[in-house]
Amino acid sequence: MTARMDAMQRQMLAMQQELAILRRQAGAQRTALAGETRERRMLSQEQSRLAARTQRQQSVAQAGGPGGARPSASEHTPVILANDLICNAGSYALGSAICFTPGGFVELAGIFRSPNVVSDVATDFNGIPFRNSPQSRESEFRFSARQSRLSGLFTAKVDPTLQISAYYEIDFLAAGTTSNSRESNSYTPRVRQVFTTIDALDSGWHVLAGQAWSLITTDATGIIPLKEQIPLTIDAQYVVGFNWTRNPQVRVVKDVAPGLWVGLSVESPQSVLPPSPFAAPGLVNVNNTGDAAGLLNNSTTYSNNSVPDVIGKVAIEPGFGHYEVKGLVRFFDDRLSATNLTTATRLPGRSDTAVGYGIGGAATLPVIDKRLDLQVSGLVGQGIGRYGSAQLPDFALKADGSVATIPAFQLLAGAVAHVQPGTDVYVYAGWEHAARAGARNATGYGSPTLVVTGCDVEGAASGTCQAETRDIRQITGGFWHDLYKGGYGRLVAGAQVSYTERDAFRGAQGIQPSNHLVTGLTSLRYYPF
Repeated sequence: MTARMDAMQRQMLAMQQELAILRRQAGAQRTALAGETRERRMLSQEQSRLAARTQRQQSVAQAGGPGGARPSASEHTPVILANDLICNAGSYALGSAICFTPGGFVELAGIFRSPNVVSDVATDFNGIPFRNSPQSRESEFRFSARQSRLSGLFTAKVDPTLQISAYYEIDFLAAGTTSNSRESNSYTPRVRQVFTTIDALDSGWHVLAGQAWSLITTDATGIIPLKEQIPLTIDAQYVVGFNWTRNPQVRVVKDVAPGLWVGLSVESPQSVLPPSPFAAPGLVNVNNTGDAAGLLNNSTTYSNNSVPDVIGKVAIEPGFGHYEVKGLVRFFDDRLSATNLTTATRLPGRSDTAVGYGIGGAATLPVIDKRLDLQVSGLVGQGIGRYGSAQLPDFALKADGSVATIPAFQLLAGAVAHVQPGTDVYVYAGWEHAARAGARNATGYGSPTLVVTGCDVEGAASGTCQAETRDIRQITGGFWHDLYKGGYGRLVAGAQVSYTERDAFRGAQGIQPSNHLVTGLTSLRYYPF
């Protein structure tokens, strides 16, 4: 009996050990299954996030229209291409790996201005004539189809977490003799944007190389190309106080955390110099005529810049609204062939470099969800004129011929009401200001010694109106409305009215020249895509 009991105990012990082993194996399997489930869930979430980002980029490319009104997408089932790239409605698969999203519109714009600025659909705000010019007592009317636009977005995934995109956008708002590199980089045919982006979707790093909206331009969401917050105006120069350029650049952006982005960009430099009566002394070189053999425009001038503009931005979306803090650093150069400008003594020449800077911010508030958006933005600093729609100058010269950066600020406030699906109403108010800088004569800016007695006298000699702009203010409003939206695209009509005031510095006689501009614009656009 004892032997039998011992055998039974040994058998039970063996069974307990075997059961323990089975339990350990089951636990390991449960842990592995949990880990696999967790990895699958994370992968699924990541794929959803990547698909949403791709869809946002593609939807922006095909939108291209004002406000909440969007063109209808082509009806077809989304296609999944290589490495889970989703080709959504409105986009088309090119082979098995590339998705193409077309965009653009055909426009006929009507333009009325009083006084006559002699401009196409883009208004030269700093060119409002004073009362000595016959243009100040004339009006102008013209039709234009030159803002019609073509665009396309190509997207591919090298692997599930590495996406490469290429985007182009062109219109016809350029003339060979006026092409320059100052703000919109408007060469013929006019390249608005042509860039490539590389997105490391797992780590949140994004690189852009090519011509695009400047990083200084306020974004509507994150720091994402094609998501800039562009005023809804028909006017192709937008609105006074709007901070922007479109120029070649290299940009790096990091998704730091949900709702937090940081970006740094180095952008092609170019300076805006004061118009006449500003004149650099003969021994000072501040700009040069473009070399036609080097494929620059020999009908205009190019400033001396040896270092690119550097721009940084932080964008935050805490759950209500979009907020930005941004800044830029610029470098201005000139060359003096003699150090004594008074006697023109031939001494060893010198090069001068001055640093300009700007600090700004922006906020977009959806105060009534899907109904009313408010926005405000501003930039203050020295040598920032290039980054405003009014194109006030960046620098002038000191008495010794060195660079004098011009203190300035730019402000913009706006409201967009989404009255109903397909109908947007907007209003903007902007202000750009430049202060006196440099020598107290025509080589500086805003000198109180300039003659302005003839600025209000029609036909007065140009030498009696040496006015230089101190302030440009504007208020503008308008609407866009879908006339048709369906399977055949979208037909939209818009209208805009603006009032712009140009004030100059007080001259030697204490007179302050001023004039205003009233502009009315209409637009009929067809978005086929």
